[in-house]
Parts: sequence; structure tokens; C-alpha cells
Amino acid sequence: MADAATLRAAPARRLLAAPVAGPALALVLACLFFGLNSGQFFTGPNFSLIIQQVMVVGTLAIGQTLIILTAGIDLACGAIMAFGGIVMTRLAVGAGLPPLLAVAAGLAVCAAFGLVNGLLVTRISLPPFIVTLGMLNVVFALTHIYSEEQTVTGLPPLLTFLGQTFDLGQTRVTYGSLLTILLFLLFAYLLGSTAWGRHVYALGNSPEVARLTGIRTRRLTVGVYTLAGFVYGIAALLLVSRTGVGDPQAGQSENLDSITAVVLGGTSLFGGRGLVIGTLVGALIVGVFRNGLQLMGVPSIYQTLITGVLVILAVAVDQLSRRRNR
Repeated sequence: MADAATLRAAPARRLLAAPVAGPALALVLACLFFGLNSGQFFTGPNFSLIIQQVMVVGTLAIGQTLIILTAGIDLACGAIMAFGGIVMTRLAVGAGLPPLLAVAAGLAVCAAFGLVNGLLVTRISLPPFIVTLGMLNVVFALTHIYSEEQTVTGLPPLLTFLGQTFDLGQTRVTYGSLLTILLFLLFAYLLGSTAWGRHVYALGNSPEVARLTGIRTRRLTVGVYTLAGFVYGIAALLLVSRTGVGDPQAGQSENLDSITAVVLGGTSLFGGRGLVIGTLVGALIVGVFRNGLQLMGVPSIYQTLITGVLVILAVAVDQLSRRRNR
């Protein structure tokens, strides 16, 4: 009987031990707390608003997750996104390029920045923190030089399509929100069910062991950074669609917000451990807290304070978990 009970309890223990279990529980508790304190929280339009608010950061956080899983980090993701948005909008409006080509150019430029980051990390063996910190300043400057400090308006409909909405029951949902969810599902599959995903985790756990098993670690790292850059380009399109403009001032806090979402979602900053679905949960935690606190009338500065405390707690829990498992 004891053995049978143990077998029945095993799936529950595995579920509770999963990296996403803690963040998911925190998300549920946060929703319950804000639902009890605000009658507007548990409404369809409010949930739609939360998803709209996190779709850009959430998409950025997908790319950030890929890099952090390899034991790297990207401080330039927000700046790359902003530059990609300016490239798309200026080419479409200023140069008269067909919108599809303008979007493709923006995606390619973002991927190119990721490629450069990956090459600097692998070929010169520079720390990812230093590489992306430098790239943050380079891309920030290029954004303001290329945009001439001007916000780009009068965008063609294709660039704002993802900001349009459709009816889901009694709730209006943006196409961009749907795209973000589909991206999370896609990368959850790629990381969890393909050889490429297993190689990414192996690289984050131990680059040397991964190399000895036949994984081409340099090529894989460059590919991860390039793919992350491409994802930042998608985030740029989502941002442009949501705001309706190309803003050179965009993306200045999104790099830290994306890291926050990844860490709160249970992904280890030391690499090799985490789930992209956890990143979605982390992004929703940030969105729920900001939305709930706003509904309760809490000043925005305290929202920032609480988010910072949550990040520190999440990293502390990860560190304690690593020590316990040694």
C-alpha cells in the first residue's frame, strides 16, 4: 500500500518541483489578492489589458530566456528593439519602402545585432555582460542618430495591424497578444521537444561537457544570440503596432523588465535550468502586480519597488536551490 501511495504521489511531487510551479502559485495568489481588493480586476477587459501590457516585454523575454539558458545575459535587448522599430517605421514612411520589406529589414537588422553579440562572445571570448552592455550604448546612439530624435508617425496599416482587436466573447483581444502566446508555445516546443533545445540546456549546464559530447558550442551560441535578436525584432513590430509610432525613446527599461520576467519565471541566471512557459508566467506576474497596484491607487514608484524586491527574492530562491542540490 505504501508503495502504491508513493507511486500516486510521485507525479504531484514532480509537478511541485518543476521550475514553473512556484511562479505559477505566486501568480495565482497575486490574482486572488488583487481580485479581493478591486472589483475591476476579475473582468475580461482588464485581463486583456494585462496581456497587452506584457506582450512586448514578454516577447523580448523569450529571446532573453534563450540567452540566459546558455548562462549568458543580454542588456541590449530593449535598445535593439527600439532601433528595429525605428528602421521599420522610417523605411516605410520616410523612404516609401513597401511595409513588408520595411518589416523584413527591421527584423534582419535586429538579428544582425544578435549575430554580432554572439560572435563577440564566442570568437573573442568576451563576457556576455560586457558585450551587451557595450552594445546597449552603441545601439542607443545609433537609434537617436538614425531617427534624428524624431518620432515617426503616419504609419501604414500593416505596421499597426497587430494592435487591432477582435472579439473573444465579451472581450476585445489584440492580434499582437495572440501572436505573443503563439510565440511562447512555439519556443516551449523547440526547447522541450527538439534536439536543438536539449543542446541549449546542455550548453548552459556545462559548455565543456557539451563540447565533449559533440555539440558545436560556438555555432550554437551564435545561433541563440542571432535568434534572440530576431525575436527582439518581432517585439519591435509589436511595440510599433501597439503605440502607432516609431519612438526613439522606447526600450530604455525593457531590458531590465525582460530579465525580471525571466527570473520571476524560474529560469536560473546561471544557465541550463528553466522553462519558456515560466517566462510567460513571470511576465504575467509583473503585469498583474502593476495592474493590480494601479487599480488599488498605489503610486507607480511603489510598483517599481515591489518588482525589485520580487526579483531579489526569486534570485535568492534560485541560489538556495542550487546549493541544496549540490
